[in-house]
Amino acid sequence: AAGALPAVPAQAAAPANTPKPFGATPSPRQWRWHGREQYAFVHFSINTFTDKESGFGAERPTMFNPSDFNADQIVAAAKAGGLEGLILTAKHHDGFCLWPTMLTEHCIRNSPYKDGKGDIVREMADACRRAKLPFGLYLSPWDRNHAEYGRPAYVTYYRAQLTELCTRYGDLFEVWFDGANGGDGYYGGAREARKIDAPRYYDWPSIVALVHKLQPNACTFDPLGADIRWVGNEDGVAGDPCWPTMPDEPYDQKNGNAGVRGGAIWWPAETDVSIRPGWFYHSDEDSKVKSPERLIRLYDESVGRGTNLNLNLPPDRRGRIPDQDFKILKSFGDAIRATFAKD
Repeated sequence: AAGALPAVPAQAAAPANTPKPFGATPSPRQWRWHGREQYAFVHFSINTFTDKESGFGAERPTMFNPSDFNADQIVAAAKAGGLEGLILTAKHHDGFCLWPTMLTEHCIRNSPYKDGKGDIVREMADACRRAKLPFGLYLSPWDRNHAEYGRPAYVTYYRAQLTELCTRYGDLFEVWFDGANGGDGYYGGAREARKIDAPRYYDWPSIVALVHKLQPNACTFDPLGADIRWVGNEDGVAGDPCWPTMPDEPYDQKNGNAGVRGGAIWWPAETDVSIRPGWFYHSDEDSKVKSPERLIRLYDESVGRGTNLNLNLPPDRRGRIPDQDFKILKSFGDAIRATFAKD
């Protein structure tokens, strides 16, 4: 897929009198990321079965049991919508892991799905590969299940999780870190609130460096030092204009939406929003799916303003994109394809 994207200008042979670039410029992996424009976010986990947006961490792995999981159908929905990649929530805040890790018992090994022999991350990675769709992963830094969260041992655990995901599932185009960190949780039975100083606790530069070492082409999302910043809201609306440059300092939400013209670093925005009100599937939201017209406006207000659109498509309890969501995505994709059939 990367080969189909524009070449990085700095790598092309240039005439001797070509002026030097001015100000901050994108890295090769950022340049490739810009060329994707829009991709799918797939929130699927224990929350799908508890009807929650954020699990407490005490949920039993036996609750995870999709009746008809179909990774190819999810990928087909993304492609129908014209989305140029897919990012899966490998672990949300509840700590449940969708791959059969041996680092914790709070994972798919202890679920009834495929008698404990399933691996949703593998199935999604393979489906994306078959469809030639770039694959990415979300790994929540916050873990409301882990007994050591908030202490040094958890950071070691988190780095080990990242290492597994970055070495077992092929090339990744993006690795996503959520900004929600610290608060109440199960924490191995402690059932208490734990506060952290996220930049100091995680040592984000070392986490970003680990991902770049294991996945050189993967853009990292959000903290200072990452390749991509948050647009500052979950409404799907970027600033107008939205500059790709920012000051070389910790993220400030008031600057994140519009960026800072002439900022010291190239830190472009990603606009994340769900096709439904929630990030996870809830049956009572079946009548609240965004229309094709609304998605087109979101495209204009995100991609049209120079950011990438990360559109969430939550699978239902079968493990499929609901039929009406699929039809809406196809209508949206058809409209965008027709609009830009002639550039």
